[in-house]
Order: sequence, then C-alpha cells, then structure tokens
Amino acid sequence: MKMNKRLVLILILTVLTVFLAGCGDFNKEITVDSEGFWSKYVVWPLVSLIIVFKELLGSYGLGIVVVTIIIRLVLLPLMIKQTQSSKKMQEIQPELNALKVKYKSKDAVTQEKYRTEMQKIMSERKVNPAAGCLPVIIQMPILFGFYHAISRMNVTYDIGKFLWFELAAPSITLAIIAGLIQFVVLRTGPAMANPQMKVMMYIMPVMIMVFGSFLPAALALYWVIGNIISFIQNVFIYKPFKKKEVVPVKVGGKKK
Repeated sequence: MKMNKRLVLILILTVLTVFLAGCGDFNKEITVDSEGFWSKYVVWPLVSLIIVFKELLGSYGLGIVVVTIIIRLVLLPLMIKQTQSSKKMQEIQPELNALKVKYKSKDAVTQEKYRTEMQKIMSERKVNPAAGCLPVIIQMPILFGFYHAISRMNVTYDIGKFLWFELAAPSITLAIIAGLIQFVVLRTGPAMANPQMKVMMYIMPVMIMVFGSFLPAALALYWVIGNIISFIQNVFIYKPFKKKEVVPVKVGGKKK
C-alpha cells in the first residue's frame, strides 16, 4: 500500500513538472532575458552553468558532466539521508515480516495491533519510509530542467559531441549504458532486501533505456554520471560486496 502511494506521488509529480515546464517551449531559444518562472529560475541557470564550464573545459559535454557532479554533490546530504533511511528499513525488514506472520489475521483489531507494533518499531529505530520520496521530489524538476536546457540550447548553440556521442541527438548506446548502470545502482542498494523494490530494479533500467533511446544523449549522459556517483555512494553506505551476517530477529522478546 505504501509502495502504491509512493508510485502515485511520483506520477503526480511527473505530470505537474511536465505541466510547469511547458512542453511547447522545447524549440524556443533560451537566454538570460527569457521570461517565465521555469525558464528564468530553472532552465537558464542550468544552461549558464553548462556554458561557464564549456568555456573553461572546451566542450559542452564536459560542461554537462561537471554540472551533473555539482548537482549531485549539492544533493548528496539528502541522498545520504535517503540511503541511510533505506538501510535502516532494510535492517528492520525481518522484524516487520515477523510481525506480518504474528498478526496475519485480517480482522480490524488484529490489524490495528499490527500497525501499532509496526509504528513502534519504526519510531524506536528512527525509520521514516517517506524519506525516500524527498530526493525524487527534488530531482524531478532538475531532470526536466536538464531536458529543457539541452533541447533549448540546441536552438542557439552547437552543443557538439562527448566522446563519439552527438549530445543533441538520441543515442541508443548511451541509453543502454545508462540503464545498465541504473541496474547496478539498484542491485547494490536496498532493493535486494525489499521485495517491493525488487520490481523497480527491473522496471527503472528499462524505462531509462526506452526514454533515453529517443531523448537527447546529453540527458542519458546526465543519468550515467549521476548513477556512477550513486554507485560509489552505495559502496560506502551499503557495502554490497561485504559478506552479510545473519542477525537473530526478536519478536515479543524472543529470538527467532
């Protein structure tokens, strides 16, 4: 149920972001004098940052890479908080599963006891399931802002290539790379311990490959760089390659 609510929230945010972005502006030139909240305070700051680093480093591709790293570093405290919350959720999952077994009856009284016990565990362990939504809420406008920035920059500037990828044109190869790295990120994160999240481990990479195959390659480059940073973060926080110890689960004061 909580997972369904989260997916509905993400869908609503996506629709609202697309609406606020104004789909008709994709082919409109973007300048410092562009009007409208979205253009002035989201798209143009991203474009100007990319241009600054293009002048310093010699290519728009490197500018996009650096701006992506800067954005992810700014979001890093939130991302760390999210991953720590996910890790705690992963740690208490056996206890929550044991509660489901203990209160398997569907009558209202039993289910109320189940919810009370579940909230007690989460409160004691300081776990907030909603914490995982915050980075999504913040990154959604940035992602669409990048899409707008790249699309509208291409009207005025020749954004050229990064390695052999034409940044203004779709690249199936880069989209596949982005999707595969996304899979690795989810595989090394909390998804493996949460059955509900395991579904996303397969859906998300496919979605990125599909969308990336017809969106500008610059956006796929943003996904690639961002997910590399997420993978490094997972290695330090989740330690996915370290052998995990089996910890006894306590239910009602007894170990199982």
